[in-house]
Amino acid sequence: MFDSLLIFLFPFALLACFLLYWAGARHSYRTRPRTEPGDPTALDWHFFVPCRDEEAVVGATVSQLRGDFPAAHVWVIDDDSDDRTGRIVAALAEEDRRVHLVRRVRPDARTGKGDALNAAYDQLGEFLPEGTDRSRVVVCVVDADGRLDRSAPAAAAGPTGFGDPEVGGVQVGVRMRNVDDERPLPDRGRYLNSLARLLVRVQDMEFAVSNAGMQLLRMRTGSVGLGGNGQFTRLSALDRIAATERRPWKRGALLEDYELGLHMILAGFRVAHLPDVWVSQEGLPHLRRLLTQRTRWAQGNLQCVRYAPRIVSSRHYGGRGVLETLYTFCQPVAHLVTLGLTAALLVLGGFGSLVLWPLAAILAALAIGPFLLWGPLYRRDHAPEASRLTAVLWGVALWLYAYHLFVVSARGFVRMLRGRNGWAKTRRNAEPVADGPVARES
Repeated sequence: MFDSLLIFLFPFALLACFLLYWAGARHSYRTRPRTEPGDPTALDWHFFVPCRDEEAVVGATVSQLRGDFPAAHVWVIDDDSDDRTGRIVAALAEEDRRVHLVRRVRPDARTGKGDALNAAYDQLGEFLPEGTDRSRVVVCVVDADGRLDRSAPAAAAGPTGFGDPEVGGVQVGVRMRNVDDERPLPDRGRYLNSLARLLVRVQDMEFAVSNAGMQLLRMRTGSVGLGGNGQFTRLSALDRIAATERRPWKRGALLEDYELGLHMILAGFRVAHLPDVWVSQEGLPHLRRLLTQRTRWAQGNLQCVRYAPRIVSSRHYGGRGVLETLYTFCQPVAHLVTLGLTAALLVLGGFGSLVLWPLAAILAALAIGPFLLWGPLYRRDHAPEASRLTAVLWGVALWLYAYHLFVVSARGFVRMLRGRNGWAKTRRNAEPVADGPVARES
């Protein structure tokens, strides 16, 4: 009985940390200031679009970037695609001198998104005239299916962003573009489409309010993370990282975006988050594809734990930034520990552990409540046409959705133990199921 109680109390400690972090994120979201825009013409803009078998979406993405940001250059990295990606971009580049195709060929290709971005970084350096002020050059990474808010460069150029010379990176918000799609699975029935719509909705909630609150909290702790879509970086900051790390993006990293943000802060730059502008992408209506994507993210998070000693000893991280970053590092580990403790409680306690049901009820209420409270905030800011009851139900769905973190943390840990560090490409919704490479772990 005593052993069971000790095992059961440890999740309360983990829950207390979660509630403290959630309270800070929610408060930061509710009290966020408006982003003041700057002059985007004061900077030179270059978009990096990494692609591997993206013929279904790359043409529209390049056209959108060139149409909305005519003064910018677009660098599309074809990571030795098996489909028509390279030919599509080559045709666009022939008609538009501001579209550039960066070709990669196996065996050097398909070694990770970071390597693809490094190839574009090298070619950009060769392209820029000698004497270019590289502190005025901004690189923005956009996914092959990304659609960037037209006002994003102006916001990134503002005083919160690159208007401050100490800012080396800026991350904008992320939204799911297909959140209102009535039939995300056009070849399936009503029931499966209802579940798919809900899956896309909770992904939108995750990024629009929950992750946004975390990033705004990190603005206060000085530990904002960079994402893989809508990531802006100052070229001179990338240069400084490359001088110490040999390349801006680390080779083989499965979370090369967050890892770059760590290097940015370790190099002495600040990273900012802009909540008022965003990049949209496709939400995944397929659970299997979602788990493949999130397993890669969880494994990448575990890989970043090796930076803990450098962060703790760095003069560029304050105390709050160290605590926040270590908490982020510990998330997959905490999920694994919780799974293990739950199993141990059931094995050691057996039916006798049922006497602890009041503690279990309290634990459940404290765990569910924070997710429920994101629902009304999401409705207020992003879906005002929805009813209050719908907002509460979305909160319940967000709570249930969060349990996928336990699955992907376990899968990521097992992959690390087995030495499987390949980059799993997630198939786009527009790609036919029968053709092209399927999203799978490598």
